[in-house]
Amino acid sequence: MRGFYIGRFQPYHNGHHSMVERIAEEVDELVLGIGSADDSHTTHDPFTAGERIMMITKAVAEYDLTTYVVPLEDINRNAVWVSHVESMCPDFDVAYSNNPLVVRLFEEAGIEVRQSPMFDRDRLEGSEIRQRMIDDESWRDRVPPSVVQVLEEIHGIKRLQHVSDSDSLERYAAADESVEKSIDDLDD
Repeated sequence: MRGFYIGRFQPYHNGHHSMVERIAEEVDELVLGIGSADDSHTTHDPFTAGERIMMITKAVAEYDLTTYVVPLEDINRNAVWVSHVESMCPDFDVAYSNNPLVVRLFEEAGIEVRQSPMFDRDRLEGSEIRQRMIDDESWRDRVPPSVVQVLEEIHGIKRLQHVSDSDSLERYAAADESVEKSIDDLDD
């Protein structure tokens, strides 16, 4: 049996890794779909599809599981999203997700969906891990060691901190414009 599991994997972390470990107990093969594969170099999506493929491939190598990692671009049309996924991936028998929209879309397409409890969700959330990277706080214990190696190889933390700085500068500029406009309005 072949399963399908999708995520943005920004970065691939121990929560994802625990989910893959659980799925490996139920299937012979696994398709890992990299969502938003067309996005990179932002605070929300800092890593490229190729970099995420490296993270995932190295991390799941420890499991005795044939794995296919497939980048999936966003199409922003929910009604045809499952067809898009199916057109890009090897056939699969069951999908794994806890995302309510993803579950709904697969179920409407007649595909069995299995859910699982989140693994240490307070600590293992991509946005929290990325923020820790930006703030130079502890994050390495939240991702598999092979992912730490990939992030170091690609200078991923430096990139994330850099794009975060430019995002912050844009926010500060917008805030400054807003303050200036408010002051100008007071003069009227």
